[in-house]
Amino acid sequence: MQAADLVAGGAAWMVLPSHYNAASVFVDRHLDEGRGDKAAFIDGSGTHSYAELARDVARFAGVLQGLGVRREARIALCLSDSIDFPVCFWGAIKAGVVPVALNTLLTGETYAQVLEDCRADVLVVSAALLPVLAPALPQLSSLSAIVVSGGEAKDCGDLPSHSLAQLMAAASPRGEAAHTHPDEVAFWLYSSGSTGQPKGVRHLHRSLAATAEYYAKPVLGIGEDDLVFSAAKLFFAYGLGNGMTFPMSVGATTVLLPSRPTPDAVMEVLAKHQPTIFYGVPTLYAAILADPSNNRDKGSARLRLCVSAGEALPEEVGKRWEERFGVPILDGVGSTEMLHIYLSNQRGDVRYGTSGKPVGGYDVRLVDEQGEAVPDGEVGELMVAGPSITEGYWNKRERNLETFIGPWMRSGDKYLRDPEGYYVYCGRADDMFKSGGNWVSPFEVESALIAHESVLEAGVIGRADDSGNLKPKAFVVLKDEIAASPELAADLQGFVKERIEVWKYPRWIAFVETLPKTATGKIQRFKLREMDGGD
Repeated sequence: MQAADLVAGGAAWMVLPSHYNAASVFVDRHLDEGRGDKAAFIDGSGTHSYAELARDVARFAGVLQGLGVRREARIALCLSDSIDFPVCFWGAIKAGVVPVALNTLLTGETYAQVLEDCRADVLVVSAALLPVLAPALPQLSSLSAIVVSGGEAKDCGDLPSHSLAQLMAAASPRGEAAHTHPDEVAFWLYSSGSTGQPKGVRHLHRSLAATAEYYAKPVLGIGEDDLVFSAAKLFFAYGLGNGMTFPMSVGATTVLLPSRPTPDAVMEVLAKHQPTIFYGVPTLYAAILADPSNNRDKGSARLRLCVSAGEALPEEVGKRWEERFGVPILDGVGSTEMLHIYLSNQRGDVRYGTSGKPVGGYDVRLVDEQGEAVPDGEVGELMVAGPSITEGYWNKRERNLETFIGPWMRSGDKYLRDPEGYYVYCGRADDMFKSGGNWVSPFEVESALIAHESVLEAGVIGRADDSGNLKPKAFVVLKDEIAASPELAADLQGFVKERIEVWKYPRWIAFVETLPKTATGKIQRFKLREMDGGD
């Protein structure tokens, strides 16, 4: 059974049978279609075929059965990007168990909060990450076992602990996938925490196929011959689609990078593996471009397409990348709640400085504070409806009522639509502010600053002046070997005045080493507001 055969057409929901398990479509189907010997993943340990993946997925489903994990129970995955992530993710889904993918960059305190919130029965954790989680383990009442990937099971306190490799070797593989329903919860993700503590976001079996059918195939044109590399990690929504469900929907191959995606590490992967599709975030594209030696000749000659999400892509960054690497960046907007991108630039229709147009199958609208539609050219909050929308936040009743209105979700993003139908990002609803009665988009000011040859990154907030009126304040990260000075600050202010309305220029500029960000690359402007000491 192929997901492509189950699309109703138009913007309608996908028509799926009452017994539908996503693991059957994304994993087992490739054996039936003769792709067993095809490479599914390439990681630090080597190349893993679709047949090997299917075998190990079945084994991990058997591991869970052996550990006594019941259907619909939850297991937490705190795993670096390696073959063990898809094995455990799909193995749980095949068994009818719900995997909860965790950010690998959290603090021990946050891990304790998240694990207590989701009440996972079992934690599967990379050995390198275990020291961060170990102090939190005694506080957790729901955990019954720890399974360690890529190392020995030790330092787990009084909890039963196991080596994943040993459990897999002894497991009795599960053959048939659990008879789950397409509207049954398949997995959880936790939101990136750009505005505070992460929230548990529950997604259905049907959601994975929906994002592949409505976005990956028509927008990316992804095919079996593609080799993809996502700097964005598998544990969050953007990376999950990029590096796992999209390539697996067509039998393509993914390169996984377990370490941090620094510019040097990314360029090394591009050069070594020659991927055809690369997924990044705006701050990473800007950081790669900051080294003038980075170009297509130093990367992948086979690269045909790049994608950006997480934050809006500044126009200047998109243009410079295409000039130097000879390939466009499809900038889009998505969210954990919608699972992936629902507003995007398209192949052959790239308008840098915009998020493009709605992805097929998704409806968007812009509304004012009263929920009324706003005309083109005016700023409104973006509402979205589509087939991959979450079932809702876990244990967040009030937040659910605020965010989800019938089939619609309040994105919290402020946009305007231009006369040609392209959507222009203005900022998060809680980041925008009025100055002298006019809206100020932090992103617009940041984009103007980034266009300066000395600036690597910028974050903008509103700050009250002596009269109590809000004015822009910018936190600026300079490129290497550029020295901060009052003269440079004045030059940046004049530079911005020449590019956008004069009243939007930053009245204060603070030079900083780094900007606070989520693991997905989003600037945490609420932390910038906390940092603002009135200097």
